[in-house]
Amino acid sequence: MTTTRVILNFPWTSSEKLKGDFFQDTGVTDAVMKIARKELREDKAIREQSLEQLREWLQKNGDVEGVRTDDLFLLRFLRTKKFSVPMAQQMILKYLNFRKVFTHLIHTLDFMSPSVLKLLNGGYIFPSPIRDKHGRRVIVGFANHFNPAEHNSSDMARLHFITYETLMEDPENQICGLVHIGDFKGISTAHVACWNPTDFLRIMKWGEQSVPMRNKEVHLVNVPSTVKYIIEGAKSMVSKKMKERLQVHVTVNDLCRKVDPACLPKELGGTMPMAEMIELWKMELAAKRNLVLSSANMRILSDRGIISRNGTDRNNNSNSLGMETITGSFRKLEVD
Repeated sequence: MTTTRVILNFPWTSSEKLKGDFFQDTGVTDAVMKIARKELREDKAIREQSLEQLREWLQKNGDVEGVRTDDLFLLRFLRTKKFSVPMAQQMILKYLNFRKVFTHLIHTLDFMSPSVLKLLNGGYIFPSPIRDKHGRRVIVGFANHFNPAEHNSSDMARLHFITYETLMEDPENQICGLVHIGDFKGISTAHVACWNPTDFLRIMKWGEQSVPMRNKEVHLVNVPSTVKYIIEGAKSMVSKKMKERLQVHVTVNDLCRKVDPACLPKELGGTMPMAEMIELWKMELAAKRNLVLSSANMRILSDRGIISRNGTDRNNNSNSLGMETITGSFRKLEVD
């Protein structure tokens, strides 16, 4: 029971985090706030000034409607962009456009939807309740727990997005960032075939610049040679920074040398069974369910304000050389 109490040290259950004005302003401990100061340049003055500027911009922006203006939501973008207000504004527009373009994949972000809940219970993707030594949540995914005969790309995308949306409702996750673990054991052509190459391209190309998360590390293990084509294609879509944060491990033992096994489920070299982790995660999902669902009311009416990385194209332009890279990778996998 003592262990569970430590694991469940979430913002809504920890009274220690809510003592005094400091905790009411930030919702995090002093140790986490030190990370925010060091890595994000965050302090009370910058936070309040930036929030005020974002709210004023949203109020005047006729291209969006229904956007949440609470501190926690806006701080997702400010913290991801290290309190550059113009960059946070761009990310808000890209985030809203991402949700609009992929409505066919990420509609109804409710973890209680039968197909999504079945995928969750099966252990396809979930975060460990145990943070690493840097205070980061570790998201674990098992490719072979996704059954292409029972689920489609929408089920997969929805569970991913629900996971990220829920985690980003925690200020500690916004500040400390996330670690991603992907076990590709048992993946087959059918797993990849459930995706439209165009959707896959766009998600890889836009995800990093549209979804407000601090992705600190990505670890892949048990990657078959056939899937390496897809990974190489996906790497061409992300920034140099993200490429450097991606590590591919041959065995689980290799993974455990880079990631604290205490954060991993028993099935991946840790001690806590996956089923236990999932049940704890479902408590978090339930606590944040209404907030995640309410975000469906946000709209982008025009993408004219979006500036791409090269400063010319809006992020809905799919005419890029990257399409050839991804499509070629899919075809190569099918041939092999």
